[in-house]
Amino acid sequence: MIDIQGILDILPHRYPFLLVDRVLELEEGRILALKNVTFNEPHFPGHFPGVPVMPGVLIVEAMAQAGGVLMLRDVPDRHRKLIYFTGIDNCRFRRPVVPGDQLLLEVTLLRRRNRFAVLKGVARVGDEVAAEAELSSAMVDRPVEEA
Repeated sequence: MIDIQGILDILPHRYPFLLVDRVLELEEGRILALKNVTFNEPHFPGHFPGVPVMPGVLIVEAMAQAGGVLMLRDVPDRHRKLIYFTGIDNCRFRRPVVPGDQLLLEVTLLRRRNRFAVLKGVARVGDEVAAEAELSSAMVDRPVEEA
């Protein structure tokens, strides 16, 4: 299990865009992570007023961030790397995700070649699939910050 401090050490994301709260399981080629969905998140007042629904793109991003933990965890110079989306395929949304839900993010590595990877992500609330997608990515060097 990896807590929020461990996640912050692996991923470059920060508030308000860090969408993984805890890693529950991590093994070779597979991760199960948790995102607690709360009404305090900045997108809910506008999506939608009076009927808060987590935007689908953020559910996909949460799956991608879980995949980022999977891909970056064992990279020795991970603080010098970023993982960019190169594609999202076969994406489907099956049920709304609302405040109070716990989003379980299961991501499995399908293929990896050099710095490119294809992952299968499934986001669930309880036993129900909320979203699923194939996520393609490329690991790149982080741009050097100028002084």
